[in-house]
Amino acid sequence: MDAVIIANPKTDLYNPNIVRSSVGCLFTNQIATGSTTEIIIFLKSKNINIYSAILQESEAYHAQDFTTPTAIVVGTEATGLSQEWRDASTQNISIPMQGAIDSMNVSVAAGILIFEAKRQRNFI
Repeated sequence: MDAVIIANPKTDLYNPNIVRSSVGCLFTNQIATGSTTEIIIFLKSKNINIYSAILQESEAYHAQDFTTPTAIVVGTEATGLSQEWRDASTQNISIPMQGAIDSMNVSVAAGILIFEAKRQRNFI
């Protein structure tokens, strides 16, 4: 089962701008919200691996096994992930990049990581 879980949301999930920008996907996907602590407790209780997208102590995302129950965690472009996520992570992952670039837009990064997880699962 795929689901989107949002930690510490800063806006109303049903705000008209959110609904419009999701192009209706908001109503066709399972979405849950909670605090960081609540979500980590839930993921650990269900034995779901937590892959946190951060540069420190990370391995390349494409070298991971996303065929098991997996949570892919990305942070904001400005502040990244909190220490709580870093401590709870099964593995920190990064996207290898060319040149001196060390980060990218969070939606692009999330798209790359989710695509890899779906690819490993034969797009199921």
